[in-house]
Amino acid sequence: MKPRNLLFIMSDEHSRRVLGCYGHTMIKTPNLDRLAAKGVRFTDAYCNSPICVPSRASFHTGRYPHQIRFWDNGMPYDGSVPSWGHRLTQGGHCATSIGKLHFRSTEDDNGFSEEIMPLHVVDGVGDPLGMIRRPLPVRKAAMKMANDAGRGDSDYQRYDDKITAAAEQWLRQQASNKTDKAWVLFVSLVCPHFPLIARPEWYDLYPEDKVPRPALYDRAERPDHPYVAAMRECQIYDKGFDDKKLRKAIAAYFGLVSFVDHNVGRLVNTLEDVGLATETRVIYTSDHGDNLGTRGLWGKSTMYEESAGVPMIMAGPEVPQGFAVQEPVTLVDCFPTILDCVGQPKQKDDMDLPGISLFDIVRGAGPRRTVLSEYHASGAATGVFMIRKGHYKYVHYVGMPPQLFDLDADPQETRDLGQNADYRGVVMDCEAALRDVVDPEAADRQAFADQEARLATLGGREAIIARGGFLFSPVPGTEPVYAGTENPAKI
Repeated sequence: MKPRNLLFIMSDEHSRRVLGCYGHTMIKTPNLDRLAAKGVRFTDAYCNSPICVPSRASFHTGRYPHQIRFWDNGMPYDGSVPSWGHRLTQGGHCATSIGKLHFRSTEDDNGFSEEIMPLHVVDGVGDPLGMIRRPLPVRKAAMKMANDAGRGDSDYQRYDDKITAAAEQWLRQQASNKTDKAWVLFVSLVCPHFPLIARPEWYDLYPEDKVPRPALYDRAERPDHPYVAAMRECQIYDKGFDDKKLRKAIAAYFGLVSFVDHNVGRLVNTLEDVGLATETRVIYTSDHGDNLGTRGLWGKSTMYEESAGVPMIMAGPEVPQGFAVQEPVTLVDCFPTILDCVGQPKQKDDMDLPGISLFDIVRGAGPRRTVLSEYHASGAATGVFMIRKGHYKYVHYVGMPPQLFDLDADPQETRDLGQNADYRGVVMDCEAALRDVVDPEAADRQAFADQEARLATLGGREAIIARGGFLFSPVPGTEPVYAGTENPAKI
């Protein structure tokens, strides 16, 4: 495969279920749908941890959270573990980022040749409230999501305007200053992450009385698994919603997805306009999904498809067109993919990476493996580990009952087979496959120990709770808005 440039676009909190090319009948995403038609769509792609900081750390380093121990939004990546950016710059390639990184600081060597308008964690610390897990606090800031939802402008939309314009300018400059080495431009947008506020031209595409009500939203339909129950009482998003606010939130999220699609279209069109399309591949994905009210849950933090699933689309020279790959993939597969794309060999230290190049997976050349997502962050009463084994999805909770779903027969995950005696053998096989990848109890103990140690350096539990939490990271040049926190959550 010939080395090519790579335009890698990552959005924030985009559930793959809200995309036309993934089967959504209402959402308007013509640019991403066109990209998928011209390339490869991975039907079963997942993040490696359904929350921003650990997901992005895994994506950049190609390693699972339990391997690198950036567990949550208060333990950001600090450049200490080699990233694909390090490998590219060491090999003489230009690797530029524009937009959200959610690392500790630009002062760290994160691997990029240049970081343009980066969004990093607040004050190099992030959100330490998410490390408080025994017992879980009540995060009052979550109530703000429902009150904010609706039509309007926001810092996040304005930030994405700037990111997209800067990326367009970078591509134009690159077209007039071509180099011998293939380059990578990482464009990281912050939408459709809440606040769920969308400009009228996007919001009004989705009339409030026409948007679908979230699946399994009625209380009688919601799962009663103890992990999910604890999550609801900590992240109290849904307690702020009535029917009108619910429909505003859905319309706004859909509008933000269409806004992201518009920006992707701008970038792809710029590649064509400046003559780079024939020598540049494009990948689109997101750092995690969003429950979007399904089962009464909002945000991410669970292993349901809405939260852990992400879009993954790849197109460009030497990429098959109109192809759908059903083999499960995750964000750690992007590390070897990016190196393959630009022709940069792996180093010796990369040989034990768990990811497989997406180019190999498309060719059917990748070895059989177990993909993993794990979660040890905000709202998690215990460590959670998810694997795929064929059409089964197995979710392991340390100290709690497992979940098992047959995604072929039950794609909406309405029937938990984890306690069904007829599936005891499947559960045992899945648990054995998980333990071939990670010791869940050991990882869970390490996460709690690391978090307790980190909390102590920040003044302890009570000091963090007194400060409160914020709903989302502020864009560069602005400050977070804190809200109070109760201690503890009552389950």
